[in-house]
Amino acid sequence: MPFKANAPRRHHIPKQRRRVTNWAEYDAALRERGSLTVWFTEAAVAAWEAEPRTTPGGQPHYSSLAITTALTLKAVFRLALRQTEGLIGSIIRLLGLALSVPDHTTLSRRAETLEVPRPRSDSRTDAGRDPEPLHLLVDSTGLKLCGPGEWLIEKHGTRRRRAWRKLHIGVDADTGRIVAASLTTHDTDDGAQVGPLLDQVAAPLASFTGDGAYDQDGVYASVAERHPGARVIVPPRSTAVPSVAAETAPTQRDRHLELIAEKGRMGWQKASGYTRRALAEATISRFKRVIGDGLRSHTDQRQATEMDVAVQVLNRMQELGRPKSVRIA
Repeated sequence: MPFKANAPRRHHIPKQRRRVTNWAEYDAALRERGSLTVWFTEAAVAAWEAEPRTTPGGQPHYSSLAITTALTLKAVFRLALRQTEGLIGSIIRLLGLALSVPDHTTLSRRAETLEVPRPRSDSRTDAGRDPEPLHLLVDSTGLKLCGPGEWLIEKHGTRRRRAWRKLHIGVDADTGRIVAASLTTHDTDDGAQVGPLLDQVAAPLASFTGDGAYDQDGVYASVAERHPGARVIVPPRSTAVPSVAAETAPTQRDRHLELIAEKGRMGWQKASGYTRRALAEATISRFKRVIGDGLRSHTDQRQATEMDVAVQVLNRMQELGRPKSVRIA
């Protein structure tokens, strides 16, 4: 929004300059993200093989822990399934463990039914205390699927558009952690995923912030149904008009329109706290730089598992250290 509002005179506006105040800790965290220091606890070794099932059917050989471990390393180092099998095998041999290695076919098949733990939204809770209210930032982006490469499309063209999926995320504004995520088809409306995202958030909600795509009555209703006291910070469309009861019982959207009329769009962004939504865009940028901008899996359930594992990886990297910056110019 700021760039759009100042497009005619953007070349006169100096770029913000910021300084990282905890560079030593953040620099160490960045190095730690690429560390190959791997160890297996005694509990992990004992839980590597699956427990015998009592129901009819084939017996699984590897536990969910083993499959999740392999898929996590696959996401961190952007490996294919066969290379993941080789990496796990080399680690087990170097550690001198008497564990079998899941082959690439097993990893692919088990990813179809693997239940990855959802990201916790109450991680800041201290013992004996209720979770703090959460400031939720939501956004979405596209992830490419397997298909003809960019060079092939440009050189020879293609008869069909390249398929892609839409990733919807909810980010904790205070910690930067992804606390909710869902994967849908490319034609799914952003507002339709607000309910599923909120259902993944266990902590109470202080505010819900999204871009203009979430300016829908259903979004306000979904937030009010689950968190009646939460603020909804969504910019109304340029053609928006107040509701019929704006003078007697103004809604949150009516108050946004009133503040925009008083201070303008830029003033409303600062007054309402909408500027924090940039953190959601930064999280999407980090997802694509660390994990990638595409999905390797071919089925819907395996793609969902791939996305859940990637979210876990990003949250774990975030826990190692975050930059703290201050504006200097």
